[in-house]
Amino acid sequence: MAHAGATTLPWGDMRQSYDGLPERFYAPPELSPVADARLIHLNRPLAAELGLDADWLAGPDGVAMLSASHMPQGVRPLALAYAGHQFGHFVSRLGDGRALLLGDVRDIHGREREIQIKGSGRTAFSRRGDGRAALGPVLREYLLSESMAALGVPTTRALAALRTGETVMREKPLPGGMIVRVAASHIRVGTFQYFAARQDVAGLRLLADFAIARHAPEAAGATHPYVAFLQGVVAAQAGLVAHWMLIGFIHGVMNTDNMAISGETIDYGPCAFMDQYDPATVFSFIDEHGRYAYTNQPSIALWNLTRLAEALLPLLSEDEDQAVEYAQQALAGFHARFHDAYFAGMRAKLGLEGEDTQDETLFHALLETMQATQADFTNTFRALSSGAVIDAATSADWPPAMAEAFAPWLAQWRQRIALHGTATAEERAARMRAVNPCYIPRNHLVEAMITAAIEHDDYAPFEEMLAVLAKPYETQPGRDHFAAPPTPQERVQYTYCGT
Repeated sequence: MAHAGATTLPWGDMRQSYDGLPERFYAPPELSPVADARLIHLNRPLAAELGLDADWLAGPDGVAMLSASHMPQGVRPLALAYAGHQFGHFVSRLGDGRALLLGDVRDIHGREREIQIKGSGRTAFSRRGDGRAALGPVLREYLLSESMAALGVPTTRALAALRTGETVMREKPLPGGMIVRVAASHIRVGTFQYFAARQDVAGLRLLADFAIARHAPEAAGATHPYVAFLQGVVAAQAGLVAHWMLIGFIHGVMNTDNMAISGETIDYGPCAFMDQYDPATVFSFIDEHGRYAYTNQPSIALWNLTRLAEALLPLLSEDEDQAVEYAQQALAGFHARFHDAYFAGMRAKLGLEGEDTQDETLFHALLETMQATQADFTNTFRALSSGAVIDAATSADWPPAMAEAFAPWLAQWRQRIALHGTATAEERAARMRAVNPCYIPRNHLVEAMITAAIEHDDYAPFEEMLAVLAKPYETQPGRDHFAAPPTPQERVQYTYCGT
């Protein structure tokens, strides 16, 4: 059924929600048709969830739309305005310099979802950029976002990946690509900063009301709606970053323009999963000082949320001191929410029931042992998810030196397990395997997949990785190499944005 303001199209119903906002919120684009758009992969299950006709999307008219080459009548794409702190430095005008928002649809669950093309060409916000995307980062984002969804992490989704038939110039000539992604919305912390920087309180209020209606309708009925909205964003981000930490994910570029107020992971640039555990791990080539290192992600999330609170101050109260107090109270909830989410997640990963005052010490001791032994993050938790390990029949499939190093911690862990709960070792292990993945997008395999696509036009590794990562918690016979950490020669030190 079409929703209010929707345009009925051959492939489904769409509307452009931002049409109701003033023109300073966005810029209409000039379409830049590409030479030879080719569909690499269409996410048919996601298309069905969105109520879209996958066959039409895969056909010539659908590919023309998904590649921003030609729009069906009734589709009015827009480039959204926003600002942002990039590595701590504020830029007052960023915006969608290489992306177009096609519009939004209502999925089969009744949720509003936005569809956006990345790599679609120049817009009013492109600055000196070409507005295009290289194929490698497109495939990385597709794979990583779908993997995160399968892992249960709030995230944007990938609807389609395309090859453009054109060359983009980066550090060298590269084949061009586009990704079509889906999000609850593309409103960022930087979107609020854009209007705050212009002292456009009316625009700020329109944006906040729009965001509340879309993401936090319950806040509209609160005594202080904008305070309730801020509290909701703080809670969502605390839970999201806790989830990242629990699976060893490193976003790489946690700029304020890369933080969605919906609480979804957005903008997969130089992101990666840790192999061997080291809290100081950084993958982004441009993060020379480790601002966005794994261990810094919670503090950076709070820093970004503080920038959001600053932008919202004119809406929180007409009294400046009262507005600051409201902001501080909302931000003060971050640590408790992150702590609760992270500790609950660690207890689940370690099969612990109830709570114990020594749990934090136990968690730290494990991570310290993992760092000292250069243990693989994912495989360590998966190895612990064995009934034989839990009941001390074995110390897991570790080298003897590592088994010896872990022995004291294993004894403490088993003692803690014995204090609470009556589950058998196998019951506990089954619950642990449901939260400790066997498969993550291993960096060396992602790079090999990208190389095969770019240099040989071979997408078989991409398709195989997608299939494996769709079921990350299930052991898949014959797929052992997808769970194996890299050899020293295979380790990936840096990843790149591709912008």
